[in-house]
Amino acid sequence: MTEVLVYVDHVDGAVRKPTLELLTLARRIGDPVAVHLGPGVDAAAPVLAEHGAVRVLTADAAEFADYLVVPKVDALKAAYDAVQPAAVLLPSSVECKEIGARLAVRIGSGIITDAVDVEAGDGDTAQGEASGGGPVTTQAVFAAAFTTRSRVSRGTPVITVKPNSAAPEAAPVESAVEQLTFGFGESAAGTKVVGRTPRESTGRPDLTEAAIVVSGGRGVNGAENFRIIEELADSLGAAVGASRAAVDAGWYPHSHQVGQTGKTVSPQLYIAAGISGAIQHRAGMQTSKTIVAVNKDNEAPIFDLVDYGVVGDLFAVVPQLTEEVKARKG
Repeated sequence: MTEVLVYVDHVDGAVRKPTLELLTLARRIGDPVAVHLGPGVDAAAPVLAEHGAVRVLTADAAEFADYLVVPKVDALKAAYDAVQPAAVLLPSSVECKEIGARLAVRIGSGIITDAVDVEAGDGDTAQGEASGGGPVTTQAVFAAAFTTRSRVSRGTPVITVKPNSAAPEAAPVESAVEQLTFGFGESAAGTKVVGRTPRESTGRPDLTEAAIVVSGGRGVNGAENFRIIEELADSLGAAVGASRAAVDAGWYPHSHQVGQTGKTVSPQLYIAAGISGAIQHRAGMQTSKTIVAVNKDNEAPIFDLVDYGVVGDLFAVVPQLTEEVKARKG
């Protein structure tokens, strides 16, 4: 069976959920081969094997932390040369999309970004040749107003996949850890990292990876009122998001903005409180599996999109919802 490279997103060996989703999708195409760069492979390898990685290619070097992107591209290109895979899958983070794009240029292949599904195509070939074979991807495009199905017509497909596009499924296998041997190119040291500031932890899941997101908008009417949104999120074990209007008003940090100029999320459940549903916001959350909105304006555009809508004052509805969630959990 052909092999599929899966780039491992991790923090010191703690494998992040989008990688487990990629391994699940990769098994539809071939045998997943994980590429783990940086420290912590001893902790990561059992998790990767539990989710179907038949091999783990690993390398650790100071360059991965000291410089931006290019050293990781060098390593991934070495893994590509060693495996000659049917496809290369990466999470759709900002960094991974740049890594994927640079890799596609180096190997002369096409790239598909922000896929929400990946399937084996008819007549798959090891190199995804222009015969029409190769994996077929699904994307939500034009602010998620349309769904497209596409495939790369030249070279080995490089595909980045949005978080929460698939449920991780365990598929334990015997897995071997193999050391990658390669050299860094001249451009690897072109951009040096000169400092880092750790992000303050809120104890909540990462916005782009969360299974549940609760977002507040203009209707929250002030930074002090976002505690209502946070309390509902905490009761559900959810991440907190905000509309552009709320962020621009200074009510919540920009890092939590959901929308075309913010972050794109695709959780199992998205709750929008006090958000009208402008196209800018819809572009960042329209692929959510289930959408619930609370808004006192029964003609708000958000209601054209939702699975469940509540016409009412969020200051009355959201606290009641929070109490009900706590009661059912307790």
